[in-house]
Amino acid sequence: MNFDLSDELRLLRDSVERLMSDWYTFDHRRSYQEANAGYSEAMWARYAELGLLALPFAEKHGGFGGGPIEIMTVMEAFGKALILDPYFATVVLAGGVLRHGASEEQKVEIIPQIADGRMKLAFAYAEPQSRYDLFNVETKAIRDADGWTLNGAKGLVLHGDAADKIVVTARTAGDTRDTDGIGLFLVDAKAPGLACRGYATQDGLRAAEITFQNVRVRPAQVIGDPAGSFPIISRVADEAVAALCAEAVGCFGKMQTITVDYLKTREQFGRKIGTFQVLQHGAVDILVESEQSRSMAIYAAMMASECDATERERAVSAAKIQIGRSAKVIGHKSIQLHGAIGMTMQYSIGHYFKRVAMIDTMFGDADHHLRRLAALGGLIDRQSIELESSTSGKADHAAIDR
Repeated sequence: MNFDLSDELRLLRDSVERLMSDWYTFDHRRSYQEANAGYSEAMWARYAELGLLALPFAEKHGGFGGGPIEIMTVMEAFGKALILDPYFATVVLAGGVLRHGASEEQKVEIIPQIADGRMKLAFAYAEPQSRYDLFNVETKAIRDADGWTLNGAKGLVLHGDAADKIVVTARTAGDTRDTDGIGLFLVDAKAPGLACRGYATQDGLRAAEITFQNVRVRPAQVIGDPAGSFPIISRVADEAVAALCAEAVGCFGKMQTITVDYLKTREQFGRKIGTFQVLQHGAVDILVESEQSRSMAIYAAMMASECDATERERAVSAAKIQIGRSAKVIGHKSIQLHGAIGMTMQYSIGHYFKRVAMIDTMFGDADHHLRRLAALGGLIDRQSIELESSTSGKADHAAIDR
């Protein structure tokens, strides 16, 4: 199978990488992190100018009609630069909900504002008790004659403190862990009764704890079926995992480059430490894990738009398992090969390790996805293998009889 990028994707990759090299060095990143918003508004405007905020949306809504492969290309470049901006939260997460679930009127109203950088969104799906279960929702949405009333709490809402609107999952029927009875609601970030407490995460990004106390929602703010939105949530989560895998691959590539450069320059006992064979073996381990992760991230991106939910989930979980395991190996090896300097805040390698560690836990860590993949019957369906083996055996027997 040919995994080479097309000319258009190479142009996209080169454009984003050039933007990152010009405006997102590690020193730039440190200054952006110190801003009040925790990221750079100027960079956000540049993303809009380059068309990155419009990338996955349909052309009729002001987008460019890109898909998971295009998002993979951008996210890998962003991973190399270790960006702080709410691109994932706005375009991939909340934007994914809009693409798959919003009405035509909602898309026409909101997507052009996302594309030109005027509106940022967040996706509030996680709750204190839910862990990795997207269907574990206690936040309630009660219907009345004029609309809906939201009550509940959401945790770890990525860039929730910077969002203009928040996509919220809430239960309209059923028990806490039912997959049915979950709705999606588009809530104004300044709505009466909504309280938001923002904070910095371990990897330098921003998140928020958000509570809803009798927050009113108009019927026009409901996204899709208020009692049957879980398939949309699940699909968006799979696409998000594919995007995170691509970001991790970008981080891995940069960690490899930084580590190898350090081995080539650091001297000990009168020699470059890169000449010691045992350290060379460590660098090779990083390369092997990085390339394995790249292959699985490409596979996840190719399968992220698969309509068959089971096949999509198998591919995404397999990729997330590889990414999680590689994050530990590459992170440990990189820090170890750098020695004590790798643990300091002033040096970049530790920040990359923090980011890939956080990516491992987002939407389920490697162990969670290993269990999910096992429950789905493995990456390759056993029945398909048995059928293929049986068919092949019959063909062999027929050939012998002839």
